[in-house]
Amino acid sequence: MKFSDLNLNTPLQNALNDLGYETSTPIQEKAYSVIMSGKDVLGIAQTGTGKTFAYLLPSLRLYKYSKDRNPQLLILVPTRELVVQVQKEIEKLTTYMSAVSVGLYGGTNIKTQIEAVLDGCDIVVATPGRLLDIVLNGSLRLKNVKKLVVDEVDEMLSLGFRSQLVRIFDLMPAKRQNLLFSATLGEEVETFLEEFFESPERIEAAPSGTPLENISQNAYTVPNHNTKLNLLELLLKDREEMQKVLVFVSTKQFADRVHQRLEEKFPGETGVIHSNKDQNYRFNAVKNFQNGTFRVLIATDLIARGLDIQGVSHVINFDIPDIPEQYIHRIGRTGRADKQGVSITLFTPRDEEERIAIEHLMDMKIPEQMLPEELTISDVLIEEELPQYRMKNISVRIPKRDNVGEAFHEKKDKNKKVNQKLRRADLMKLKYGKPKTRGDKGKKKKKR
Repeated sequence: MKFSDLNLNTPLQNALNDLGYETSTPIQEKAYSVIMSGKDVLGIAQTGTGKTFAYLLPSLRLYKYSKDRNPQLLILVPTRELVVQVQKEIEKLTTYMSAVSVGLYGGTNIKTQIEAVLDGCDIVVATPGRLLDIVLNGSLRLKNVKKLVVDEVDEMLSLGFRSQLVRIFDLMPAKRQNLLFSATLGEEVETFLEEFFESPERIEAAPSGTPLENISQNAYTVPNHNTKLNLLELLLKDREEMQKVLVFVSTKQFADRVHQRLEEKFPGETGVIHSNKDQNYRFNAVKNFQNGTFRVLIATDLIARGLDIQGVSHVINFDIPDIPEQYIHRIGRTGRADKQGVSITLFTPRDEEERIAIEHLMDMKIPEQMLPEELTISDVLIEEELPQYRMKNISVRIPKRDNVGEAFHEKKDKNKKVNQKLRRADLMKLKYGKPKTRGDKGKKKKKR
């Protein structure tokens, strides 16, 4: 369906025309009419299917100008990167509207954000923690919120934001429209929905586990970490094909380790981003990757759902995610906007269980590729790959002893202490064998 068929108002249609967007995605088409009806909605769709526009377009269509300085629309997201991404999309769509939006997230100066909300805003995009900080100090009130959007509900809960979300719900009016979007629908999400929302209408489009059709998936099986590094270097030598590559690793330490190795081989072409990096570093890394300064960006799963970078040619899973659904979120960074993308996953024999789970989720096998002949196979293991030896904790039972005497015995005479006070004269007699007094010497002197 074309956007022109969605009954959008002129400002939104003009903004979409400026952006060159004509056709809606399935989740956008399905969500639009339901959200416009005022019902609560639960949208289930995997990464890269246009979820952001799915809730922004109808929400902005229903927006009405108000002189009140407090927001009408509140959008909660799990990461700082996602706040920035959604904020940019709002700015694009409100080019011809008089709606003021503010992004609130941690890791930056809170005073600047407080000044922004005190100036008045219609839309707030925020992470739960920073929003609570600003609300509880009295700078922002949520009494006028008519529409609440919770994006990436499953990620919110897995990151431990449940208590903060509940507290935010209590600060808003009970009468409001709730729009919830999630890539997965696990038991934790189901419990959360039952407790705080009354039967939202479910909309499902390309559920998690459905592999994206425009992504070519490939797999290599390598023996260890160092061989993976050698293979990654070999793959990245093809600069013509590997134009914009997103590499996912499992930990922050691995991210820094891989970045250091690639920077030696491809100086100035690689960036790294994870939660230990400060906010400006992270934003600059994404910016340099977006504009082509960096050809390769190494990232952890923290930002797997917060990045919306156009033109990613390849996603490389250097490490395998623990959760099968995370694999779908990762590869969904490429093959976006009807473009073709490629995902490459580097498996080791230790990843067999995770591989089976991923393939079971997608109901398909990931095509296996032959290792290049020029690949150097390393036999050096890193510390995490070394066998772990554990000593058995053997409990020794102390045998019982029969016919054992008492634990205490009589002291020897020389060690016995008698509570007896001795006079000084007696002590002198014990010491010198005869009585000794000072007065005798004095008397003798007087006689002379």
